[in-house]
Amino acid sequence: MSSRDGTAISTTQVPPLILSPWTRSLLAGALAGLTVDVSLYPLDTLKTRLQSNLSRSVNAAAASTTPRHTTLGTLRSIYAGLPSAIIGSMPSAASFFVVYDGVKRYMLAPAGQPHTRARESYVAMLASSLGEIAACAIRVPTEVVKQRAQAGLFGGKSSAAFWDIVSLRRSQGYAVMVRELYRGGGVTIVREIPFTILQFTMWEAGKGAWSERQSERMGRERGLVTAGESAVLGSLSGAIAAGLTTPLDVLKTRIMLERKEEGEQRRKGAAALVRQIAREEGWRGFFRGFVPRVGWISTGGAIFLGTYQWASNTLGEARVDENSAKIQPI
Repeated sequence: MSSRDGTAISTTQVPPLILSPWTRSLLAGALAGLTVDVSLYPLDTLKTRLQSNLSRSVNAAAASTTPRHTTLGTLRSIYAGLPSAIIGSMPSAASFFVVYDGVKRYMLAPAGQPHTRARESYVAMLASSLGEIAACAIRVPTEVVKQRAQAGLFGGKSSAAFWDIVSLRRSQGYAVMVRELYRGGGVTIVREIPFTILQFTMWEAGKGAWSERQSERMGRERGLVTAGESAVLGSLSGAIAAGLTTPLDVLKTRIMLERKEEGEQRRKGAAALVRQIAREEGWRGFFRGFVPRVGWISTGGAIFLGTYQWASNTLGEARVDENSAKIQPI
């Protein structure tokens, strides 16, 4: 490092704020999950209502109980289910990145050695799949509660939707209650794994290609990507992945919104719901909520992966102790 007059300045490197890569992944992932879920919640609510086959009856009921043209009523409606999302967003996102980054470190070790693009893509696919499974273990119960509130069930209250499920432990047993909490868990994983593979493989490939280009043009350190660059790449990859997996998202929403009630007939499975949607709504039914889903995840990809990159870079980069700088003659 040198001063303006050409004299050399010696500085002392300070260790990163967080030395442990596991802790960095956990904290950066938790912050990214909370930021994206809270900031884009209205779009998520809109998507859920467009995909729900309950939307007409729910909206009619809401109109009769909620005063029209009131800001408070509108806000309550848009943010119905938010507490459940907040409870689940931080631990699920943190668990995803702990597993994702951990698998990458293990399979691409030792650090600093070159790897082929094919191997990096394969590792990204495996790491994102395992990370998504870990995240879904936490996310699915909160997603069930959140979507039922978003659709207008139980007056849009997360607490009421949650206790409706918990009450099953008395009438039908703990096993039924747990199954209801994980209602749609299978189709969620089936949806999330291809989505995550597409998004994170494209995101990692984009980061690698852009980093190499910047290294050749500007001499930047290889592998270094800024938060802004990560956000743009996350937005593009998220939009493509979201559009391709919309039919699976519609199916997941329909399954989660079905409630378990004592004495009811057997509910429809995934195959029966697919046939029902195709018969009653045609192929367009599988793409309900396409625009808000793509818009939500495109914007969310920028916020989520941009925030994660910023937090990871901030917590993991070595810093310069300006107080220890000493000017030395050349």
